[in-house]
Amino acid sequence: MPFAFADPDQPSRPVHIVAQSDAEAFLAARSPAERAWLTAAGFAGKLGQFCLLPGPDGSPAAAILGWGSPVARQRGRFHAAKVVADLPDGNWHLEGPLDRNELEEAALGWLLATYRFDRYKSAKAPSARLKAPDGIDTARILAIAEGEALTRDLINTPAADMGPGELENAFLALAERFGAQTRVVRGDDLLAEGFPMIHTVGRASSRAPRLLDLRWGSEGPTLTLVGKGVCFDTGGLDIKPASSMGLMKKDMGGAATVMGLARMIMALGLKLRLRVLVPAVENAVGGNAFRPQDILTSRKGLTVEVNNTDAEGRLVLADALALADEEKPDLIISMATLTGAARVAVGPDLAPFYCDDNAVAAALAAGGSAVADPLWRMPFWEPYETMIEPGIADLDNAPSGGMAGSITAALFLRRFVTETPRYVHFDIYGWQPKSEPARPKGGVGQGARAILAALPDVLPL
Repeated sequence: MPFAFADPDQPSRPVHIVAQSDAEAFLAARSPAERAWLTAAGFAGKLGQFCLLPGPDGSPAAAILGWGSPVARQRGRFHAAKVVADLPDGNWHLEGPLDRNELEEAALGWLLATYRFDRYKSAKAPSARLKAPDGIDTARILAIAEGEALTRDLINTPAADMGPGELENAFLALAERFGAQTRVVRGDDLLAEGFPMIHTVGRASSRAPRLLDLRWGSEGPTLTLVGKGVCFDTGGLDIKPASSMGLMKKDMGGAATVMGLARMIMALGLKLRLRVLVPAVENAVGGNAFRPQDILTSRKGLTVEVNNTDAEGRLVLADALALADEEKPDLIISMATLTGAARVAVGPDLAPFYCDDNAVAAALAAGGSAVADPLWRMPFWEPYETMIEPGIADLDNAPSGGMAGSITAALFLRRFVTETPRYVHFDIYGWQPKSEPARPKGGVGQGARAILAALPDVLPL
């Protein structure tokens, strides 16, 4: 969806940002009528307190937003976006003691608060427009918002309208928009071209599996993004119960997130050589579905014993990661809605990531903090390597015992990246379970903005 800031040459009304510690001084500086109005409303600068100030003619002339305390602000993000839906139509600007990072977060949050998924039902977006604060990079903020909107739209679309073919169409449209090159391997051609596990996972569906491959950029360091594109996951023959299948339209959230990140990178014209790989499949039940105890041979040559057909995401990622690794790029990043264990560990807000390189991990953590895209580093814990070795094959796709599920999945994936020194894996959720400022309930990107912020410190751009 298109985003825009207000015309800077047009008049605008202020949104006063008032911290709790400054509320008394702010009230004292107002006119007696405004002070009486705000006092009657109980305004004390508490985080999220909102009040409109009437002008001489009774129409809203300004707005006041409580900014709370630093401790209170740490308990959430995009606090300025809270006012967007409550403001009257027109142009507005922010006034208050915000630093550049806070202004950029506020501007991005304002844009994202206007996001609506209206493919199936009309939904009016808020009509309050923000005049971009001085000193922020508006082109960058707009590119980030548009990339996030792409991710949300893809995840929110039901699987009936977002199967492997439709995901391919969105992938090709993204490539065309920025002049990228693409290659698609479909159906039985996956076997001929050396992607046996992608084919195996997707072969039972009436919608053919495929590998999507995008290349963009002609100079600079090499970055390869790999996103899990399981457009719907029944669990296969180890079928999920209804309670676990309800949100499986979002099981392509890794693909949606790397596509959103790729859009940001290409829109900003970063000086790097980008490759995006998406194994797009539907894990279905059928007479030719793969079975528990099957042993698969991967593109890498490693054999995998299937001990749960519902642990299919790591299988399709493995073939794609092996392909990525063959070129030895400067950095490989995989993103996937991979394990329920990650949600148990850190909940829906945090995006856990795995990385052996301390400098890369530190840059990602710093980037996440700077742009309100929180991450949490998890360990590639070497003692658990034996848990993914079943004895009858090289690897086990679903170790028994139920312990350390996110870690063992990450260790499994790392076995397919042996030539590239720097590899990062994100085990994301991709879903906002309840509405928060700038994040309506539904599909959401995780980690993309943190990666974008970290890239200058990770790659020599």
